[in-house]
Amino acid sequence: MYKVDLNSDLGESFGAYTIGLDGEVIQYVSSANVACGYHAGDPLVMDQTVSAAKKAGVAVGAHPGYPDLMGFGRRNMVCSPKEVKAYIQYQLGALMAFTAAHGVKLQHCKPHGSLYNMAAKDMELAMAIAEGIYSVDKDVILLGLAGSKMLEAGKQVGLRVASEVFADRAYQADGSLVPRKQPGAVIHDKEEAIARTIRMVTEGKVTAITGEDVSIDAHSICVHGDNPSAVEFVKNIRAELEAKGVTIAPIADIV
Repeated sequence: MYKVDLNSDLGESFGAYTIGLDGEVIQYVSSANVACGYHAGDPLVMDQTVSAAKKAGVAVGAHPGYPDLMGFGRRNMVCSPKEVKAYIQYQLGALMAFTAAHGVKLQHCKPHGSLYNMAAKDMELAMAIAEGIYSVDKDVILLGLAGSKMLEAGKQVGLRVASEVFADRAYQADGSLVPRKQPGAVIHDKEEAIARTIRMVTEGKVTAITGEDVSIDAHSICVHGDNPSAVEFVKNIRAELEAKGVTIAPIADIV
C-alpha cells in the first residue's frame, strides 16, 4: 500500500498583497507550509492560514525563510550558523503561537527558497536549521529535499525527517534539482509531471535530465498553487495518485 503527502506553500500573502490561491489549493493537499513573516506572510495571514488548515483537516508546518521580504526569500544571504539557528527559532515560535491558539499541533518545518536550497548542500547551514528546530520542539518533522544534507543533519540531531520531491521539476544525476535558470528545469507538460510523480512514489525512481534513473525517497510531494492552472494540476495529481491506489496522508502518518 503506497502512501504519500501532498504539501503546498501557503500563507504567503502580506499586508495589501495577495499571493497564491490558498483557498482553492488547501482542498487538495494534506500538509500546509505556512510562511512565518520573514520572506512572506504576516500575523493576520498566519492566523487565517492556520485556521483554514484546521478547518480543512490539513496538517500545519512552518515555512521559515531568510529575512528577505523584498526578494521573497529567494536571494542567497551570507549568514552565520548562529544567526540561521535563531531565525528558525524565531519563526517557529511565531507560528506556534497561532497553532496553540487554534489547538493545532505543529507537524513539520520546511525551510523556504534560498535557505532550503543552500542547506541542501551546506552541512553547517543544515545543522543550524536542524538544531534550531530540535531546540524548540524535538517532535517537529524536518521536511527537506530527498537525499540532501538537510535530512542528514536532521537525523544527526535526532529529528524525524521526511524526503520531499517535486512534481514539476527536473532532476540531475546526483538527485539534486536542475537549477531554474537551465533549460528544461521546469516540466510544463502536466501529463509527464504526473507520470513522473507516480513513478517516484510507487517505484522510488525518477529519470534524470541526462537520461539515467535515479533512486529517490518520496514521502511528500511539493505542489504549487499560485495560479489557476497550478490549482488544476494539484487537483489532477491527487486524483491520479488515488486512482493508482496511493493514499494521500499527512507527513506524520508516513515517517
